Amino acid sequence: MSLATQTCWLLLLAIPVACVSWTVTHEELFAEVREWCTAASQHSASMVTRKFFYLFTCEYCFSHYIAGGMVWLTHFHLLVVDWRGLVFAWFSLVWVANIYMSLFGWLRLDVKHERVAVQAEELAVAERKTLRRHQGHQGHSASREHA
Repeated sequence: MSLATQTCWLLLLAIPVACVSWTVTHEELFAEVREWCTAASQHSASMVTRKFFYLFTCEYCFSHYIAGGMVWLTHFHLLVVDWRGLVFAWFSLVWVANIYMSLFGWLRLDVKHERVAVQAEELAVAERKTLRRHQGHQGHSASREHA
């Protein structure tokens, strides 16, 4: 397989790795499982148990397992066709998937920031309208008193 083909495979395989890792560790769909794993990772007596359950709360950690599964499932090798190519592929998938997740997290934060700014502006406009109506109503009452 040419280096260009391997690079395409790497960039494409990292998408589902990032998607699964992010979904399990961040999205509401897995919130209950994640909360249970968080509690188990903090309160278990065994260090091995604590570390095992921590994996489901950290996208970086979890992506290692998803990437390992992806390499196993696809038999993707990077640069070398023996076991070293599997290791290169595994860690490269983790790295690229985490770049994707970082970009996605940054994009979500930017969108959330914009949404909050728009809501704040809408609230300010509504407050100004209410204030104008209130001032107009007071001015109307004052002119009636003078008449």
